[in-house]
Amino acid sequence: MRPAVLAVVLSLVSLGVCAQQLDLAHGGPLAITARDGIEWLQTEHEVIANGDARAVRDNVTVTADRLTAWYRKKGGDAAPPAQPAADGVASDADTGGNEIYRVQADGNVHIFTQTDQAQGDRAVYDMDQAVLVMTGHDLKLTTPNDVITARDTLEYWSQKHMAVARGDAVAVTSDARRIAADTLVAYTTDSQTPQPGATPAATKVAARPGPASAADDPLAASGKLERMEAFGHVSVRTTTDTVTGDRAVYVEDTGMARVGGNVRITRGQNQLNGAEANVNMKTGVARLVSGKTGQVQGLVVPNNETSKALSSPGEDTPAPSAAAPKK
Repeated sequence: MRPAVLAVVLSLVSLGVCAQQLDLAHGGPLAITARDGIEWLQTEHEVIANGDARAVRDNVTVTADRLTAWYRKKGGDAAPPAQPAADGVASDADTGGNEIYRVQADGNVHIFTQTDQAQGDRAVYDMDQAVLVMTGHDLKLTTPNDVITARDTLEYWSQKHMAVARGDAVAVTSDARRIAADTLVAYTTDSQTPQPGATPAATKVAARPGPASAADDPLAASGKLERMEAFGHVSVRTTTDTVTGDRAVYVEDTGMARVGGNVRITRGQNQLNGAEANVNMKTGVARLVSGKTGQVQGLVVPNNETSKALSSPGEDTPAPSAAAPKK
């Protein structure tokens, strides 16, 4: 049996930038298909697709066992969606006065574009806020820059170029740099071409050397990891060291991470404790910073080859260009 098909034309208000990554808030019609049919609930203003459900808008695809879309009349007043035609396709005229403001996917959820993808048991996309919240098991967000996993929730704020992972959150960059914490917040740059009337600050990233737009290089549409903030039970691993603390800021361009609060550096059998540490994720070298306490303490095992660099004198590595975590 041919799957039921629904094509809905949306006329959402522009939020100021081009569609980016897993962004359902922009684009043309939202086409929904389902193996077991599409149910219209006029009183609840819902459309429900069951069985191998799929929703596609521009370059963003959502698949799940079940998809639910909530409609309202343009301008915010709720209104029932149009009835589908006999062939299962709603015409533009039928849906011209309505807009989808919320989409929920349940069961084996997979959201993807040409470059990015996310998975979980449930996903809710708020069109007004342009935010995706995923829950369930095996939560994962994969981009060309990094892979982020979490136990509790994954939030994706497309217009703010921000992803938030909560609960045993782990981020592994494309070059194997690893940061873990209770909560991770990753910020990416806006790699789209400058918008008319944009300020110099807004066009700074777009002016960098490289492809002119995502059309020239699909990876450009995913943006570039700019910085990552970590909170609670932070762990930063390099090829030689494990650095733990209460909070951290990692800056991608410099490759530097600043770890603060009950810091401990472990290398082999050696251990150093202090208030703050600078971690060079490119070289793998971590150095304690005395901070306001002026004290550094630890254990260095004699004749241990791994202790040489740890205990050797030298200037502290410069801190990341972003502000260090607040104490």
